[in-house]
Amino acid sequence: MKQILTLCLFALLALNANGQSEYADSLVNILETGNLTHKEQLRLYYNIYDTYVSYDIEKASGYAKKGLTLAEKEDDKAMSSRFNAAFGRIYNTKSDYDKALVYWEKAVNLAKEAKDADLEASAYLGIGILYARQDKYPFALEYFIKALSIYEDTGQKQRCMLTMRNMASMYRTMENEEKALYYLDKAKNIAEETDDANGKMMVYFDLGAIYHKLAENDQNKVNLALKYELEAYEISCKLNDKAHQVAITQALSAIYSNYLKDHDMALKYAEESLKTAQEFGDPKMIIAALNAISSSYLEKKRYKQSEAASLEAWKIDSTDINMGSDLLRNIILCNIAIGNENKAEQFFGKYRNLVRRHIDQNSREMMADMEMKYETEKKEMRIASLEKERQLYVWLGITGLIFALSLGIALWLKIRNSQKERQLVASNAVQEGEMSERERIAGELHDRLLSTLSAVKSEIDNTDIGHKLNGCIEEVRRISRNLMPLPLRNGIKTALEDFTAQFPNVRFHFFGQEKRVEKRLEFVIYCCANELVTNSIRHSGAENINVQLVQGENHMALTVQDDGCGFDEKTVAKGVGLKSIRDRVTSCNGKMDIFSVPDKGTETVIEINI
Repeated sequence: MKQILTLCLFALLALNANGQSEYADSLVNILETGNLTHKEQLRLYYNIYDTYVSYDIEKASGYAKKGLTLAEKEDDKAMSSRFNAAFGRIYNTKSDYDKALVYWEKAVNLAKEAKDADLEASAYLGIGILYARQDKYPFALEYFIKALSIYEDTGQKQRCMLTMRNMASMYRTMENEEKALYYLDKAKNIAEETDDANGKMMVYFDLGAIYHKLAENDQNKVNLALKYELEAYEISCKLNDKAHQVAITQALSAIYSNYLKDHDMALKYAEESLKTAQEFGDPKMIIAALNAISSSYLEKKRYKQSEAASLEAWKIDSTDINMGSDLLRNIILCNIAIGNENKAEQFFGKYRNLVRRHIDQNSREMMADMEMKYETEKKEMRIASLEKERQLYVWLGITGLIFALSLGIALWLKIRNSQKERQLVASNAVQEGEMSERERIAGELHDRLLSTLSAVKSEIDNTDIGHKLNGCIEEVRRISRNLMPLPLRNGIKTALEDFTAQFPNVRFHFFGQEKRVEKRLEFVIYCCANELVTNSIRHSGAENINVQLVQGENHMALTVQDDGCGFDEKTVAKGVGLKSIRDRVTSCNGKMDIFSVPDKGTETVIEINI
């Protein structure tokens, strides 16, 4: 029933279109005379659109596009707002809600620029309709109230009526009949006072739907529901309002089926609804009409025809939880009735999957909907039942969400830790290889090349060549020491003292407890100090460089500070040299922080837990 109620509640905004094709054709003829000002053309484009929109959406769209193009060319803010609102209404009818919202928001902004309160309120009403059609009721109510406030201030009774009717329709779909009747009574008084045919049609349709909802075991309410829907149906035919015809004929089909048990009349109105929906071209209307036909056939025990209608609707949209559950219910019941248990079980699985997919997505709307129900329910047992149902959905949603998040986080951590572990193993292997290779090369240089050069020097009497060989010997010794300093055998403190002593502007300071640590850790600290000091000497132009090593019981901290030119950390900090240092530090589960200011120097701090 909810689907029938919500189908056409928010379809239309126009109040004065008479829905007659002849009238639209006469407007087109006037437009084609060509003897019109731009303002007259814009007004005609809008009137033609407004006339077509209730029964020929494509023609309406074509004239709205022409009008919008001309309005933008003429920089007419007010008419541009109208035509953007027109496209909002068109795309809302087509269920393309994202595009509809874009056009409605443009309509609001242009109305504000034009300082036109009426257009602004109309756009708010359109956005409210848009949200209501998506069951986003708190947002819908916000915009309905904005629109109603403006209409009441400007004394526009018919617009107030239309807004109240939409608010009542929204409350009706939320099963808050008391609020719905409150706004409908106000709307009905205005519609009858102003003799507004379109307004009466919509209000009568809504009243029929509410009495239908409340008609259980009350024949008087059944009669009122039928009376109002028939009156609404008669007006909709006179206005050629196909959108409302679809919804009204579905409502009549439901009344005849549910309460009067006249299934032939129910099927007649359901088939008329489908024919009109197909002419109008709204997928939601077509699905709802097919669902009504399926239900009628099911009551008549014509199971094949019932199943065929539901399957046709299911092909159009298999994602709508509300309508989809009704369609699947009919398909399952039909197959059970004809003894096709396998197919019934297959579609029961589809039903279960449909519900599961929407539990998380709709949990917030469901909870909000239930909260609103609580405020209006009169029976304590009903409130208790709703509370249990709400808690069930909440806990199901929370449990499912926590489980999914926990699983995702666990998998992510496992993958990240695995990747980190592989990186550390690879980095350590590389550094072990590098350290071994440095030791080998340093040994080769020191033990073999230096010995050979010294032997050659002792056999040469030439003083100049002797000096040059001395220089070569010192250079080889320096390279050997830097590759794998022999003092490192005596600890990192001795190695850094020896290294920094090579440079006149580099000073070394040591604090803490001097003790040996893992060989690879000492090697990493030495390489980092070497790289950082070399960088400062080569690139910073520093006059003074301080190297500090602090060794505690459980950690070591290396600081290299200079008074050089500094750099921009966002760019230079990503360089290859610093990346190499970071990789070394990371391999030891350490961290590195760089503080640098252009023209004020650089400080790099490396901390490693022992």
